[in-house]
Formats: sequence, structure tokens, C-alpha cells
Amino acid sequence: MDIDHTFQETKTYVSRTALLESTLALLEWDERTGLPSQGGAYRAEQITHLSGLIHRRRTAPELGAWLQELSAGPLASNATSPVGATIAKLFKDYKRHAQLPIELVEATSRAVALGQQAWEKARELDSWNDFAPHLKTIFDLRREEAQLLCERPNPDATDLYDALLDQYEEGARTQQLTNTFAALRDELVPLVSNLTIAPNRPTGHCWQYPVPVDRQRRISKWIAEQIGYDFSRGRLDETTHPFCTTLGPNDCRILTRYQEKYFPSGFYGTLHEAGHGIYEQGLPDKWYGLPPGAACSLGIHESQSRLWENFVGRSFAFWRWCFPLLAKQLNGAWKSLSAEHVYRDVNLVAPSLIRVEADEVTYNLHILIRFELEQSLLSGELSVADAPDAWNERYQHYLGIRPSTHRDGILQDVHWSAGLIGYFPTYTLGNLYAAQLVEAAERQLGPLTEQFTKGDFNPMLSWLRENVHAHGRCQSAPDLMLKATGQQLNHRPFVKYLSNKLAPIYE
Repeated sequence: MDIDHTFQETKTYVSRTALLESTLALLEWDERTGLPSQGGAYRAEQITHLSGLIHRRRTAPELGAWLQELSAGPLASNATSPVGATIAKLFKDYKRHAQLPIELVEATSRAVALGQQAWEKARELDSWNDFAPHLKTIFDLRREEAQLLCERPNPDATDLYDALLDQYEEGARTQQLTNTFAALRDELVPLVSNLTIAPNRPTGHCWQYPVPVDRQRRISKWIAEQIGYDFSRGRLDETTHPFCTTLGPNDCRILTRYQEKYFPSGFYGTLHEAGHGIYEQGLPDKWYGLPPGAACSLGIHESQSRLWENFVGRSFAFWRWCFPLLAKQLNGAWKSLSAEHVYRDVNLVAPSLIRVEADEVTYNLHILIRFELEQSLLSGELSVADAPDAWNERYQHYLGIRPSTHRDGILQDVHWSAGLIGYFPTYTLGNLYAAQLVEAAERQLGPLTEQFTKGDFNPMLSWLRENVHAHGRCQSAPDLMLKATGQQLNHRPFVKYLSNKLAPIYE
């Protein structure tokens, strides 16, 4: 078999595996949106069976043989070209999957399917004891996975947390993130303190008007369309915890949640998930299921959602455009207000309990808490039984507040129930990346203020399409950021962005 034929065989094989992966994603989407309560146990078995089939295909000996041959051939010579990246990334993924026994993969799939169902009920009932056994099982299984990945010399896993982190932020290391986050924390903590005692603080009153959920649904669809989310290739639904999932090259779905008495929850949740969706819709669809058609990393993914949610959606230019249009849809609720009122209130900095509703400054402290706790849970230093107390103590230490319920504390996030250990730090990475990307875009496009004031988001979107989306997973996140922005990961642009925006608001 010649090398070109081997590559085509490999592409076809992996693309067919992607059919199963997208079917699995569809089952999981349905589980989070409309699955009857009595259907949970059977759904877990469906997910477990499909996960096993996918794992067998990912670790098939013939796939390994093809990738071994290709990696030693001329097609692999340029590791960042679509063909070269396909070979390099697939071979890396193959070697990782091959270290995991099918029994562990199926047990983990079953545990997270049942765990998410248990978490949803436990959150509704505020019952930690109903979820704790599931969480212990999930952490035990993921710990076993990490141990297997660290058993032999492995450049992608130097400790247990590194082994799981690499799935979400390829090449990232725990110590590197710890150092970066510590530097960020040391600048954010005094900033929070200064803003909290500032005499000219916003009040947040603009958001205290109730908005019927039906009206919020219409507004959410409208704002997602305005920033570039394509509803001919996607849809917007509701769930307990917002997320985005892609079921095919032209089927990217976003989900949000609404609170009648707190309109920003649905509005900004939609902007965030639409940012994820826009990235997915910008990936090269002809490479769907293969590295050039996949996201670079979850940190880069989060940079896109945080960019549209915050750097655009919380800017004064955005509200100068959006305010009169949105005020009409709110049927007079904002008749005595102005764009400046809303802009100030949407940038209120105040310690709070709920991560997804946190302001831009304190948000990263929420992430730091989770980053520290999941490392301790994975290592066994912290037991699942003691996790709620540890959670509450860290909230008291970092934010000066303490949850009164588990629903507003350790049960608020879906991630651990879904087995996503190592995911949380990518949110803060996304904030840092987004600040660097916006700086670079403005250097090339000029000030974005005039464009946003007109509701013209196409220049920003086109720049992201060219510099981020089009590359898929062909480059690592550090290489993509260096090429797009001219600098490596740096927390200073984010701190500069916050200071420049908030200083005039708080005088």
C-alpha cells in the first residue's frame, strides 16, 4: 500500500469513528435537554456501549500500524500542515487511548452518565449526600486513568493532574499554570479590595427588573445572531447548566438557562455559549472529525466564549449599540435608564457565590478554588466527604463569603459529574488568551469601538476566523497565540484591560 493510500484509509477510518462520536454526543445532548427521568438508567447503558465501540476503534491495531507508517513517512514532515497535523495528533491520541483498558473506559462512561443524572437531582434537592458516592466513583476512575497514563515515560504526563489536564489544554503543565495563576491572583485580590470600597460603585439596579422567560428566549436568539452565530447550522435550547456541543460539521448546538428575576443569566450565558458555537462553526468543515477540523484546545475555545461574552458584551461600545434595541424588546422596563447606566451595572465587581454569574475580576478566583480542590481530590489528599467544607473554606478565604447551601456551593457546576477533571483552569486561560487576541486584533484592525458602536462585529469575527478558527488543531495553543499575537501566554494584557475599563467607572 503506498503512503497516499494509507493516509486516505486512515482519514476514512477516523471519519467513520467520528460518526459514532457524534451519535454519542447526540445522546448526551438529549440527556441534558429532554430525557424522561425514568430513562436515565438505559441511557447510561447506551452511552457505555457506544463509548466501548468508539474506544475499540480508537485503539484498533490496524489504525496504529497505519499511523506508525505515516509518522515515519514524508507526509508527516510538516507537523503543522493539515496532513502533517492529522498524522501527528492522531498518533498521539492513539498512543494515549491504547494505554487505557476497555473496562476502564466503559466504567467511566457509565459513571459519568449516572453521575450527571444524580448531580442534576441532587442540585435540585440541595442534597450533597445523594451525589457524593457518584463523585467518589468518578474521581477514583479518573485517578486510575491518570495513573495508567503516568506508568511509563510519557512526555504528556509528569504527574496525575498533568495527565488529565493534557486532554483539555495540550502540553500545559500544572506547575506552569500554578505560577501564572498566582501572579494573576496577586494582582486581582488588591484590585477587588479597591473596587469594593470605591465610593462611586455601580449599584446593579438595571438588572433587577424581571423579564418573562419567553421574552428572554427571543432576545437570546436575537443577540446570538447579531454576533455571528449561524442558526442554519445550529440551535439554542435550555438546560440546567449551559454548554455547547457539536454533532456534525453543520450541527453545533448551544444551551443556556433563564431566570425571570435575573435577566443577565440568560443573556450573558447565551453570549458565552454563542462564542463557543461561532468557533465550532468556523472550523474547517471538510476536516470534521480530524485534527484540522477540531478545536486547538479548550483554553482557546474558552477565549472565544469569554471574548464575546465580556470583551465585547460588557464594553461601552456594545451597550451604546445594544441599549436602544434591547430597551424596545423589554417593553419599557429601561425607559428611565441609559446605555451608560447599563454599562456601569454590568461591570459591577462584587464577590459572589455563582461562578457563571461572577464579574470579570472575581471570576478567576472561582476558577482558582476549583483548580486547587480538584488537584487535592485527584491526589487523595482531600476526601470527597470533606470536599464541601474545603469548598466553603476557600470561598471564605478568597472571596470573603460562604455558601449557605450546597446548590450555591459545591453542587453548582456540572463538570465533576461529567468527569471533566482538569477542565476548570482552561476558563482562566481563556480570559488571558482573549485579552491578548483583542489587543492583537486592534493593532491590525484599529480601535474596535467604532465598529461595535454600530453593531458591526464582522471585522472582529473575520479576524478570528483567519487567525484562530481556520487553524483547528494544527498548532498548539502556545504556537497559535504566538503567531496571532506575537507573544506567549501573559497575564498582564488581561490586568491592563480590566484596569483601563474599570478605573473610569469607579473613578
